[in-house]
Amino acid sequence: MEISVSFYEIFFLTGHRFSAHGELYHSGMKPKQKPKRRAPDPATLAPKASGTDLVLHSRTIGVLPIINRLIKRCGLREILSRHLPAEDGRNRIATANAILVLVRNILISREPLYGVGQWAAGFVPELLQLREDQLKSLNDDRVGRALDRLFDANFPDLAMDITRNVIHEFKLDLSELHNDSTTIRFCGDYDEFEQPQVRRGKKTVAMRHGHSKDHRPDLKQLLYILTVTDDGGVPIYFTTDDGDRSDDVTHVPTWDLLRQLTGRPDFLYIADCKLASSENLGHIDREGGRFITILPKNRSEPRAMIKTLLESPDSLRWVLVYEVEDDGVLRQQFQTLREEQVTADGYRLLWIHSLSKSVTDDASRMKSIGKTLDDLSQLRDRLQAPRSRMRDRHRVASEVEKILERRGTGNLVAVEILQQEEVKLKQTTPGRCTRDTQFVREVKLRFDLTWQVNAEQLERARRCDGVFPLITNDRSLTAEEVLRAYKRQPIIEKRFSQFKSDFHVAPVYLKEVSRIESLLCVYFIALLLQTLLERELRRTMASREIESLPLYPEARDCRRPTARRVIDAMESISRHRLVTDDGMHQDLYTDPTPLQLQLIKLFGSDAANYGRKS
Repeated sequence: MEISVSFYEIFFLTGHRFSAHGELYHSGMKPKQKPKRRAPDPATLAPKASGTDLVLHSRTIGVLPIINRLIKRCGLREILSRHLPAEDGRNRIATANAILVLVRNILISREPLYGVGQWAAGFVPELLQLREDQLKSLNDDRVGRALDRLFDANFPDLAMDITRNVIHEFKLDLSELHNDSTTIRFCGDYDEFEQPQVRRGKKTVAMRHGHSKDHRPDLKQLLYILTVTDDGGVPIYFTTDDGDRSDDVTHVPTWDLLRQLTGRPDFLYIADCKLASSENLGHIDREGGRFITILPKNRSEPRAMIKTLLESPDSLRWVLVYEVEDDGVLRQQFQTLREEQVTADGYRLLWIHSLSKSVTDDASRMKSIGKTLDDLSQLRDRLQAPRSRMRDRHRVASEVEKILERRGTGNLVAVEILQQEEVKLKQTTPGRCTRDTQFVREVKLRFDLTWQVNAEQLERARRCDGVFPLITNDRSLTAEEVLRAYKRQPIIEKRFSQFKSDFHVAPVYLKEVSRIESLLCVYFIALLLQTLLERELRRTMASREIESLPLYPEARDCRRPTARRVIDAMESISRHRLVTDDGMHQDLYTDPTPLQLQLIKLFGSDAANYGRKS
């Protein structure tokens, strides 16, 4: 449908330049809207301008076509529809569509639930698999009911179904899997959820106080367990558990599910020291699995090694595993004992010495000593105060002991408590002093502190710096292969960092625990899509021998693009619809920048039809 529009009218309406093909260079129209509780009206929330007989409606395209392509490849809509309960005829928006709108929102801008409808009104509705008239129904109540219906699905089956499809579609390598857990904290009492509840015949997890990995023991929490591949750090499985659940009891059921998912037991399972219990390792070993983990310090083998390092370090023979250099400067060096050891359970024990860890351990110790001396100085000031109430030696000694115990420097800092007598003469009777006035002698105790760092103990402590034990039941791997596999464990920490920083998953303010569990499932899907986006882009760059993209400010090179950088780079692509009084319209699309064109092509999309109806 053609509409005759003068250049002056377009410029008057938008204030932007158009190309010779009638396409907008940059929209720049991103007014911030204040969140409100009532359902948003897309006619009022979407940016628009009017003049003469024309109205311009601007909607963002951004990165949505790229995300939609990933959603389609993962088969998310079909899988969600298959696992969700039957649709209620009163729902104007299918539950699967509502869930996927929430996923897109988390990936792009992370609005609160009550702001999802307002956020969606700023985008082209077709790219959200919605019609214009459905936007009014996308409010917090609809999103909440979608989370309720998602809770009715079986989370393990849903996650495994999604993962199987992703493994097949993206050809994921499952030979090495990394597992870890984090805690999700909650602000509020949640007293009724301290015990598992039953919602629509399904048991919920319990929100309880536990060991907080966010260092917030005052808040209740849930345990969130995640497993990722070494191939791009792609999340392949998640589960939630009670907030006070110990990590060591979660590994056996997790490993069993991963074996079911991979279809074989011989994948390499890597986790932290909570895996290293006899029950966990024995189960994996008996079932034909392989593992790598670090041995806790409270085991007999580390205690024996520490004794050897302190008493006879020269008896140990270390050999080089590998080194890392940067511009000719040695940045990292790993060594291991010439002769491998065996644990009490019969597994391989590799003692590793890390140069960088040695430096870090020493710096951490010196920092603790510095904090100890600061605390002792503050305590000394309290003792020297004119009105100090610390007149008892046992109380002073107790304060000193608390400081040394809190900082872990009891054997490194020697503290001496000095006692002084303060004599004061006091009149026995009131009034002015005369020759007949009698005095009594009062003696008050005052204390002082002196301290010094024990140089001998400090030197002994440095002998253990940089040393840590790895255990594995795989005897075919070399020491370097074992070490490099374990050094890839931080890839899962990156996923948790994205989980809590990019997605702001904690703290959570939802009141219903079933909706919270559903929201954590949505976050898993969002994290999966974000990781696949980064993996696909980096793999394509490598295959085309592209070292970097100008994604940083001032077009600086970015060698490992992140999803956030891609989302921000594509944000300005928009659709502008000119509507006449009789309802006729013409769509104008932003001209992509060279960087946007490059990204579109790298993701395998058609630049000419990006964000348009096929």
